[in-house]
Amino acid sequence: MNYLAHLYLARYSDEAMLGALLGDFVKPNAGAQFSAVTEAEILIHRKVDTFTDSHPVVLSAKAMFDGPGRRYSGILLDVYYDHVLALRWARYSDVPLLDFIARFYGALDTHAAVLPPNLARIAPYMIEQDWLGSYQSYAGIETAIRRISTRLSKNGDVMRDALHELKRHADAIADGFDVFFPELITFVESQRNERQ
Repeated sequence: MNYLAHLYLARYSDEAMLGALLGDFVKPNAGAQFSAVTEAEILIHRKVDTFTDSHPVVLSAKAMFDGPGRRYSGILLDVYYDHVLALRWARYSDVPLLDFIARFYGALDTHAAVLPPNLARIAPYMIEQDWLGSYQSYAGIETAIRRISTRLSKNGDVMRDALHELKRHADAIADGFDVFFPELITFVESQRNERQ
């Protein structure tokens, strides 16, 4: 899952959403520099990634990619699933997507002082360029993938080329999301219940 889905799964508080994002930027229990809620969501972020990467629907979607691009299929799917979630947002939330995004950007700005350097560096761009809002269009997904591909030490072109495979199988991947995502929501709820 990419940013929007992680944030959705932690929507119950701003501290939780911060932890959901931080899961990509810090290790769990990073010196107890965050609140207990934020630390818990960093751990849940990891569990969400593990659940996602091993789910049969996701594995089936990865198998749709041919050639060298298959190596990046997990990243492509994570970003594309955020696109599908953005398009189907009203199925999952009573809060309008743009209101949710604005709330998160506000929380990110409020917690700017505790962000690790790598996140502090990109947070202003995330807000200014509205990365989360851009997931509503396929062009926004392509931009996100191109941005990610520039951070690869090599083979960024292979990831970008795999966008053709993503587009070719977009409908089947979106159908799989409708099966997978409700199961992920249930999984996350069970993980939180175990912690209480």
